Amino acid sequence: MGILGWIVLGLLAGAIAKAIMPGKDPGGIIITMLIGIVGAILGGFIGSAVFGTDLGSFFEIRTWLLAIVGSLILLGIYRLVTGRRTHA
Repeated sequence: MGILGWIVLGLLAGAIAKAIMPGKDPGGIIITMLIGIVGAILGGFIGSAVFGTDLGSFFEIRTWLLAIVGSLILLGIYRLVTGRRTHA
């Protein structure tokens, strides 16, 4: 999958992760999109390490599931880090 595919997949995975895990994020839509892109890459690493599978083509369900799971993990970590920092 090319760079443009990663970006589109990450943007959509970030939006889906935000819909699954709603709430107020301090970064807004730009940070959510960046989290989605990095989360898609993280999901690929997790899938490779844990399940022995890699991200496939753009239209495969495992690609989307791994990207969304990676985005959810990263969004949760981001909320934990920024939540503590804003209350201090």
